Amino acid sequence: MTIEAEFLTFSNRKLMQLLERIETCVWKLTPEQIWMRAESNQNAVGNLLLHLNGNVRQWILHGVGGQSDLRDRDAEFAAREGAGASELLARLRATVEEAAALLQALPAGRLMEHTQNQGYDCTVLTAIYHVVEHFAGHSFQIIYATKLFTAEDLGFYAHLSGSAPHDPLP
Repeated sequence: MTIEAEFLTFSNRKLMQLLERIETCVWKLTPEQIWMRAESNQNAVGNLLLHLNGNVRQWILHGVGGQSDLRDRDAEFAAREGAGASELLARLRATVEEAAALLQALPAGRLMEHTQNQGYDCTVLTAIYHVVEHFAGHSFQIIYATKLFTAEDLGFYAHLSGSAPHDPLP
């Protein structure tokens, strides 16, 4: 396998792994917890779901895939209430699956092409790396919030103690 193919495969698999962890978390939350903020300058889990959806759409589907950029980033953070878990997760899953399909089919030669996102000039490789990094950061915020709200061990690393099947991704 080439380095380029490994990068695209790992990026795709990591986005899907993190999406599954987000889904596990959000299904444990009440509708109130999804939109709860401790302070007005903080983001609720619902805001993070809207934001991740917008980011993947803008950077991958628009920046790499050429779709129209319809993102309203400010609205992602301004929402104080809105859709429930089913709708938020369905939208995010559809976006991530569409992005994953694009990455799976992306010719390795496109990785060094330039693209524009949010005023940044970057390569396709950089855009993908940004999305995976960004998705991971907000995924961990959602995991942390879920642990605070539920006081549960979410079991994502149970394989390390031998109490669950081994997760193939680090």
